[in-house]
Amino acid sequence: MKFSHAIFEKNPILLVIGILITVSIGGIIEIAPLFYLESTIEKVKGVRPYTPLELSGRNIYIREGCYLCHSQMIRALRDEVDRYGHYSLAAESMYDHPFQWGSKRTGPDLARVGNRYSNEWHVAHMINPRSLVPESVMPGYPFLATTPLKLKDIRDHLKANRSVGVPYTDEMIKTAKQDLMTQANPEAGDADALKKRYPGARANVFDRNPAMVTEMDAIISYLQVLGTMVDLKSFKAKGENLR
Repeated sequence: MKFSHAIFEKNPILLVIGILITVSIGGIIEIAPLFYLESTIEKVKGVRPYTPLELSGRNIYIREGCYLCHSQMIRALRDEVDRYGHYSLAAESMYDHPFQWGSKRTGPDLARVGNRYSNEWHVAHMINPRSLVPESVMPGYPFLATTPLKLKDIRDHLKANRSVGVPYTDEMIKTAKQDLMTQANPEAGDADALKKRYPGARANVFDRNPAMVTEMDAIISYLQVLGTMVDLKSFKAKGENLR
């Protein structure tokens, strides 16, 4: 039997009802799985919550508006993979609130900047970007090297993140201040205990000034961890052949 759609075109009420039915079916198909899926993010081995120092650095990164010029999302496109590295995995941002994905790139994408440059390079670049990249339009942040990092509310930051799903334990919250001090200066505490709570955490005097934990220590510790948690060599995905 031949169906004529003229009946819908000539009757606005029937057309609206038809649209609502179509949208409802599509919506149910899209939304229903979310009620029985534990998570829409595939878990990947190696991803952990940020250390207190890294979390502090991330807060400074957001405070200073770095995300307005730097994305942290490498798309599965040949030119991006060739320039920045393996495309970004959703699991790598599962503990980011808010996440730093996007496509605004006045500056380069930072999803895989961790371990790409030395701490000294980052210090020099943050103080005067044009000393290393003459064509850079990035402003300098020399005050980070002389501004003491606020320590008194670090436990509250961990608690706030735990309230939105980041798996910080009571022990992590209790030792937050000490872990922060230890990561910024390994001689200030038990670096092994820090790495046990946060596998793979780098303990270092990031700004080369052991006398004081600065905001520079924090932001460099954050930059140095970006893209380093997952062993991408062992991660096989269908986009791998883009290389």
